[in-house]
Parts: sequence; structure tokens; C-alpha cells
Amino acid sequence: MFEAEFGQRTAETVLERHLAMEQDAEVAATARALVACVTEHRDTIDARIAAVAPQYPVVSLARMDRALLRCGLCEVLHSPATPARVAIAEWVELARTYSGEPMRRLVNGVLGRVARDLNASRR
Repeated sequence: MFEAEFGQRTAETVLERHLAMEQDAEVAATARALVACVTEHRDTIDARIAAVAPQYPVVSLARMDRALLRCGLCEVLHSPATPARVAIAEWVELARTYSGEPMRRLVNGVLGRVARDLNASRR
């Protein structure tokens, strides 16, 4: 998703290039599902980010930060096989690794709020 943010190739094209040497079919399927989800739901995901964190406009975020938030939200919202707390923990750690402490806090806050709102609406 990050590489596709530069606009030279689609996310699917970038992913397939990276998966060319992937031996694990389950890993490849998971990656394809995540990229397809983000691509399909990008507008609604961006709207969720704007609603939960209006002080951080999606278009103003760094490309890496946008990619992390979009992927994390897609997993929280559209991957019922993964518990929200597990997805949040994974994406928070990725944010810490690739963007640093401030982004870790933002990802934690946005994903946590969306997960709470989702749980409340299901009740």
C-alpha cells in the first residue's frame, strides 16, 4: 500500500511483484485479501479516520502513516477471523517500527476507537 501511494503502480501490481517469491500460499492469500480490502473500501476507511481523528487529515499524513492506518482499519473492520485487539496490537507495533512513537499512539487511538464503536453498534 505504501509503494502504491506514489501513484506509479497499482497496489495489486506492487503486491504481486513482492509475492513472486513467496512460498507460503496462506501468507500470499492474506496479503491479497488485505490489499483488495483497502483498495475496495479506501473511501469509507478514510472517512472513518477523518471522523475519529479530524485533527489529522488523511491527505496530510505521511504516505507510510496513511498506509498503516488504512490497512489496520481494514483488518479491524473487515476481517472477522482476526480479533480486533490482535489486529490493533500488530498494527501498533508496525507503526512503532516504521513511523515512530507519535504514529504508534495515533494508530492505537484510531483503531481502538473504531473497534469500540464497532462493538457498541453490534450490541
